[in-house]
Amino acid sequence: MADERPDEPAPPAEPAPPAEPAPAAEPALPVEPAPPAKPVRPAKPARPNPFAERPEVAVERDERVLRAGSRRDFLLYTLGAIAAAAGAWWLLPDRTKARLLPGASGRKLDTLAARCGLSGTRREKFLDRTLTFDDDVAEALHARDRRVRAYDRVDASVPRNNYHGRTPAGGYLPRWTLSLSGLASGGMEVLTLADLDGMLPRVEQTTRLVCVEGWSTVAWWGGFPFASLLAQFPPAAGARWAALRSAVNLDARGNADPYYVSVDLETLRHPQTLLATHLAGAPLTLEHGAPARLLAPMKLGLKNIKAVTHVEYTALQPPDYWNERGYSKYDGL
Repeated sequence: MADERPDEPAPPAEPAPPAEPAPAAEPALPVEPAPPAKPVRPAKPARPNPFAERPEVAVERDERVLRAGSRRDFLLYTLGAIAAAAGAWWLLPDRTKARLLPGASGRKLDTLAARCGLSGTRREKFLDRTLTFDDDVAEALHARDRRVRAYDRVDASVPRNNYHGRTPAGGYLPRWTLSLSGLASGGMEVLTLADLDGMLPRVEQTTRLVCVEGWSTVAWWGGFPFASLLAQFPPAAGARWAALRSAVNLDARGNADPYYVSVDLETLRHPQTLLATHLAGAPLTLEHGAPARLLAPMKLGLKNIKAVTHVEYTALQPPDYWNERGYSKYDGL
């Protein structure tokens, strides 16, 4: 039997400890307002890459259309190739054509071209017009005060001997003179190197000489400004050109072959155009045109005549050695 006891009374509850006073609240610090949010700029759209590969797009074409287009393109390309070859053959010099296709075959092609209107006379006229247009553009771009690049002397070297014939012997040097004609005085001047040295200033420059054959050389030159020669002996009124001539020039066999060039007076008045007498700090050698040569760095080398002996000022453009052989008249860079 379970032990049953009457419920005992609960012990009296202990009194609760007195509540501690709450600490005094610290004064609240002023809250700074949050900075305004920066406006979010919309992202720039990515620029398309012009070099990126485009996705392939399938295009359906009728097979008959494709075949017809292929035949047409083949015929057009064939006709274009034939026309280009015929034009190239027409423009080639006669000696080159005779070397490439000697005998009757070459003559038959020339006869066929002539029947189509592509004669040798028309070829020369076409080439002359092309060169004249090129000369006109070069002359229009020429500026008397715009200088070509000058280099440091350490960059200079000696140009190659580029006489198209045999280098003249030095027998003419003791009696060399420079003859000037077409002067405002109406007379003619014959000057020695000593005369030039006594009346003209000497200058030096390091510039590039560019040859029509494709090579060039930076060289250290010395001599007289051609503009000073023009000021000392002015050309006659209306003169626009100068005919420069070398009477001592030789051909490849050593025979006399006077060389002559035409140069516009604007080029001769350019501050970098010289009647050069020195190269690399020493007097010119025979290979480089002793005792005096033209140096016009804004012109191709074939205009930079060596061993010049005569200068004549003219109103009309005078003959030019290489122009008569198919080259440009102006030859400006």
